[in-house]
Amino acid sequence: MKVFDWKKRGNPEYSGRAEVGEMSLTTIIPAPGSRHRKKRKGRGVAAGQGRSCGFGMRGQKSRAGNPTRPGFEGGQTPLYRRLPKYVGRPMGPGHKRTVYGLMKMDALNQCEPNSEVTLESLVESGKMTKNKEKLVKVVGGEELTVAGLTVKAHAFTTSAVEAIEKAGGKCVLLSPTTGEVIELDDGDDSSEGAEA
Repeated sequence: MKVFDWKKRGNPEYSGRAEVGEMSLTTIIPAPGSRHRKKRKGRGVAAGQGRSCGFGMRGQKSRAGNPTRPGFEGGQTPLYRRLPKYVGRPMGPGHKRTVYGLMKMDALNQCEPNSEVTLESLVESGKMTKNKEKLVKVVGGEELTVAGLTVKAHAFTTSAVEAIEKAGGKCVLLSPTTGEVIELDDGDDSSEGAEA
């Protein structure tokens, strides 16, 4: 028996779509015929889904449990093995990439000249929101207009180092484990080892 047939679709009294005024979450209802009753399997051959319940007579797919694992294509080389691996992104245990929270130049441009800048100081002053990442990386892309900043972070991009030093500032590299200042030799660059 059809719950909604073509003769009753346009009848607002039958479908419950009487004039309700303004539409809201309390007045909307499904379109007629869009919601179906639950299919009751195994309730007799006459019901259409009795006995084998639509799973056939024999075979792996008629047994209990999952017949195959996700991605299995019957012995054919599956899609996840046909696609090439990403170059430079190793897969498997022991390989991970360092995720940094970003400190951008527009936040540094709001600081006072000749001041020391850290993530904590920017959050306290309201220039940045809290970062879920433990490590902070300063990124460039814009011109730094504030002079004499001492920026402390766990990593710097090359463009960020150039912008800060061009404005007469200084980049201070912090240890990712202890948070202490890493003393660099004269020949070392503050951005060395910071790229991830």
